[in-house]
This record gives sequence, structure tokens and C-alpha cells, in this order.
Amino acid sequence: MAANMTANNNLQPDNAQSQESNDLSNQQTPISSLYDLIEAQIVFTQQWLVQQAQPLANEAWQWLGAQKMSQYVSCEDLQRLLNDWFLSQPVTEVMRADIRAILQTVIYHPVNDNMPLRELVDDTQIETLATYIGSHDEQRNALIHSFIGNEAFSELLTQTLYHAINDFMETTLDKAGGVGKLMKMGRSSFEKATNSNLDGKLQTYLHRNIKDLTRRAESNAQEHLTNKEVTRLLTTGWARIKDKPVSELQTYLRDEPGHSSIDHIESSVQQSYNRLRLSPYLHNLVAASVETWYDNHHSDTIATLAASLNIDELAMTKLSTALLPIMHDAINSDWLSAHLREMLQAFYTQPNIKQALAKK
Repeated sequence: MAANMTANNNLQPDNAQSQESNDLSNQQTPISSLYDLIEAQIVFTQQWLVQQAQPLANEAWQWLGAQKMSQYVSCEDLQRLLNDWFLSQPVTEVMRADIRAILQTVIYHPVNDNMPLRELVDDTQIETLATYIGSHDEQRNALIHSFIGNEAFSELLTQTLYHAINDFMETTLDKAGGVGKLMKMGRSSFEKATNSNLDGKLQTYLHRNIKDLTRRAESNAQEHLTNKEVTRLLTTGWARIKDKPVSELQTYLRDEPGHSSIDHIESSVQQSYNRLRLSPYLHNLVAASVETWYDNHHSDTIATLAASLNIDELAMTKLSTALLPIMHDAINSDWLSAHLREMLQAFYTQPNIKQALAKK
């Protein structure tokens, strides 16, 4: 008897389902032709779908989540998708304009005036980075050489000292009166007698000695700029700026019509992207990356992949609830009614269906 009661209970719809069934049955109209039958089925189907939209969406997600990705998507499919959609197409002007507008809003937002840099980057991150940089002797020495030991630095220093000495001599001789004029005449006589330019000799002398000076400066810097000193310089530099607001970065940008730093940065990034996206180099890297990812996840279910993006059943329930108005409008749309009508007409015009209906 208990089993019979259980069976009977399983056959009974719950209150909500019973109410939905009553709502649908109350809207029945007399059927006098095949046209009426088809129209009644269309109305019934649309009403039923509206009432069942959310549970159907949830059940569809549960079914989809249980399927393995490899059953529907291959590594080649992903490669083709990225190549055809992501790499072969340039970023549209509309999206580029949106990127510039968003960067403009984010960079120049008033909230940056009250947000210190230390809230974006923690002290421990700077210390770790400084220690890492300071611990690489070869790279540190190469950096010192690039600043001090290269020819451009020697030439710049030579020219700077030459102009300083020349300016000092000219200013001093002008103030020396007759003695200054006499020294200028002596300089002219020296150049005529030696058939050489005193300025050129001075530059040659400075250049020869500056080279030796920069070599010694580079050697001293490499010897005394220890790992700890490099780390200390970096952390000290960070300590000087960490309490400044994020808006301080705006001082390094220009925001003028025709001279916007944001426009220049975005344009430069786009030029690099457009050059790389069609290159074999980037295609090879993308192909290798997709293959690595697919090898690691080809046996995962779609729900597992979604969970790695923090998309779970609760998130999908909230999403389906938010999309219900769109789903309802789509279900009640004229285009769906037309497709249902076409499908049902094709169904009822089948010879076997016609014969079955004629017998009744």
C-alpha cells in the first residue's frame, strides 16, 4: 500500500506544475481545422517554453557541463578559431576607439588622486624584484657598461666638458680686458704657427682622456656597486615614491588634442600587433600554446573548464535568471512562431500523418 501511495505521489505534479498545466488547459480553443490545430500547438508550445525557460536552462547547463570538451572541440578547431577570428582580423576602429576612451577614463579618473602607489604594489614585491635584479651580476655589469662604458656616453661627456671649458675661457678673457685680448692674439698666432685648430686639439685631448676616465669609472662602478647596494638603491627609490598618488603618473603623459600620449601608446601597440599577428613567429607560438593547453585539458568536462574560470552552477543560475526577459521575448517572437508553423505544417502534411488523422 505504501508502494502504491508512493507511485501515486510520483504521478502527481507539484503545485507549481499543476498550476501551469491548469493555465495552459484554460486557454484551449475549439479545433475545427488543421490550421486551428497548428496555431493551438504554436501557442501551447510558446507558453510552455516561457514557463519552463529557467529550469530548462539549468538542466541544459547540467547536461552540457557533464560532457567532455574533446567530444565537441578538437585542438585543430581551436587553432582554426584563433587563426581565423583572432589573428587574421585587425582590431576594428570601433574597438580601438573604445580602448582609448576607457584608458582615458581610467588614467585620468579622480579616484587616482587619493590612491597611493603602495596600494597597487606591495613593498614585498619591490623587495623581491630588487633582490632578483641585484643578484644577477652579469646583467648588472652589462647595464653599467651600457650607461658608462659606451662610446655615446664618452662623446657626450667630451662635448659637455669642451663647451664648459670653452665658455669659461671666453667669459674669462672677455672680462680680463687687455690681457684677454693679448691671450686671444696668442691663441691665433699659435694656430697659424702650428697649422692646427686649438679647439680641435682640446677636443682630441679630452676625448682621449675621457675614454680612459670612463673605463676606470665603469670598473669602479662594477667593483663597488654590489648586489646589496643595487637592492638598496632600488628599494630606496621605491620608498621615495610609494606614498605618491597614482595620478602622479599623469605628469609623464600629454593630454592635448593631436598630442595625446594615450593615442600614441594605443597606436604603437596596434602597429606592433598588426605586424605580429600575421607573422609565422606569432602563429607558431599560438599553435604551441593551444596544443599545450589542449593536451592538459582535453579529457576535462565543460563544467571543469568553466570552474577554472569561477563559473559554477550558481553562477549559471544567476545568468539564466538575468537572461529570462530575453528568452521570453525570443520565445514569443514572430520569427519563432513562423518557424514553428513551418515545422508543424511539414509534420502534418506527411502522408502517414494525414492517413492517421483521416482514420480518426
